[in-house]
Amino acid sequence: MGYDNYFQKALVAGRKPTFAPALINQVLQDVASEAIAQTDYLLTENQKDLDRMDSTDPKYDRLKLTAARIEAIAGDMVNVALLDSPLGKQLSQTNMPNGLSITKVRVPLGVVGVIYEARPNVTFDVFALCFKTGNVSILKGGSDADFSNRAIISVIHKILRKHQLDTDIVTLLPADREVTAALLNAVGFVDVLIPRGSQSLINFVRDNSKVPVIETGAGIVHTYFDESGDLEKGAQIIANAKTRRVSVCNALDCLIIHSSRVTDLPGLTHILKEKQVELFADETAYEALKGNYPDNLLNRAAPEHFGTEFLSMKMAIKTVDSFKQALEHIAINGSKHSEAIITEDAEHIATFLNDVDAAAVYVNVSTAFTDGAQFGLGAEIGISTQKLHARGPMGLEELTSYKWLVKGDGQTRNP
Repeated sequence: MGYDNYFQKALVAGRKPTFAPALINQVLQDVASEAIAQTDYLLTENQKDLDRMDSTDPKYDRLKLTAARIEAIAGDMVNVALLDSPLGKQLSQTNMPNGLSITKVRVPLGVVGVIYEARPNVTFDVFALCFKTGNVSILKGGSDADFSNRAIISVIHKILRKHQLDTDIVTLLPADREVTAALLNAVGFVDVLIPRGSQSLINFVRDNSKVPVIETGAGIVHTYFDESGDLEKGAQIIANAKTRRVSVCNALDCLIIHSSRVTDLPGLTHILKEKQVELFADETAYEALKGNYPDNLLNRAAPEHFGTEFLSMKMAIKTVDSFKQALEHIAINGSKHSEAIITEDAEHIATFLNDVDAAAVYVNVSTAFTDGAQFGLGAEIGISTQKLHARGPMGLEELTSYKWLVKGDGQTRNP
C-alpha cells in the first residue's frame, strides 16, 4: 500500500504561511481545554489499549492515561502557548563592507516525523511544540496505543476545524508496520525523523532511515554517592529518581557508591525497601545489605545488570574505591542521558559537571527533573542524547533551523 498521499498532504500543509502567534496560542489553549473536557472519552479509549497489554509490561505505565495525567498534559500545552515563539528571532546581523546586510533568523524545520511506542502523551506534546514552531507533524504511533492516539488526534482535529485550519497540520499514520518503512524513506517529504521509545526502536530508525534522524536515546541513568555525600539528602534523591515513575527515561538505573560509605547502604535504601525495589548489588554492596534488606528483593549483580535501562522497580548497585572509578563506570555504562552526583566536595562537583559526558548533569538533585516542562520549555518532543543540533530536552528552539537573509542594492561579486 502506498502512503505518499499522507506525506504529500503534510508537505502542502507545511507550505502555507505561518499562522499569527495569537491564533497559534488560542488553538493550543483550546486543545488543552478540549482534552480536559473529553477526559472520559480519552480514558475509555485508553482502557481499550490497556486491556490488550500485560500490566507487568514496563510499557504499561507509559501507556496509561489518568485524569491527573491528562490535566498535566493540558497544562503543558498551555505553558507552550504562553512561551515566546522562536520563529523569526534574529540570531545575528552583520553589515558587510560592500554594503550587504546579512541576518540570520530562526525558521521551522518543516515536516517533522515522529515514530514512538506506547506513549499517548507524545501525540499531544508533538502537536503542541510543532504547531507553535510552524512545523507540520507526521506521527507514527505504536499499535499498542492506537485507540488512545486516534482519540487524541480526533480532539486536536476538532479544534483545528473549529478555527478553519487544515487538519493535515498533524497526521497520525496507520499503525501498520509497513508504514514505518515508508516514513523512513520519505525523502523529499519529511525533513527530520525523531524516534521515541526503546533502544531497539531508536537503533532501527537510525540504521534504516534515509531521512535525517535526531536520536532521543535510552536513559541508562546513574547516581554516584560520594565519600562526602549527605545520607539523608541522598536517600531522598535516590528514592525519588528511582521510584517517582519507573517507566520514564530519567529514572535511576544504577546507584554507584564509594566503598568508604558502603555501610550507609541500609540507610540510603530504606525508602527503596518500602517501595519494594528489587536490587542487583555487587558483592561488597550485597554483603552490606544482607540482613538489612528483604531477601526476596536482594540479588547478586551479574555483569549484564550494569548498563541496563530497567524501566521497572529494579536497580543495580556498584561499589567503587575512588571518584575516578565512578566516572569511569559512568563513561563505560551510561547512555549520555542524565547522570548525578551526591557530594559536598566542591572539587568533585566541579570535575563531575565538567567531565561527565551527558545531556543533563546533576549535583545533589534527582535526575527526575530531566524533562522539558521542568526545564521551563513548556513540554518536550524528546530527550536528545546526540550532539548535533539538539541535546537534552528538545523544546521550541530545537524544532527550528535558521536561514540567512541577505539584502543589497545591486552588488555583484567580483573574482
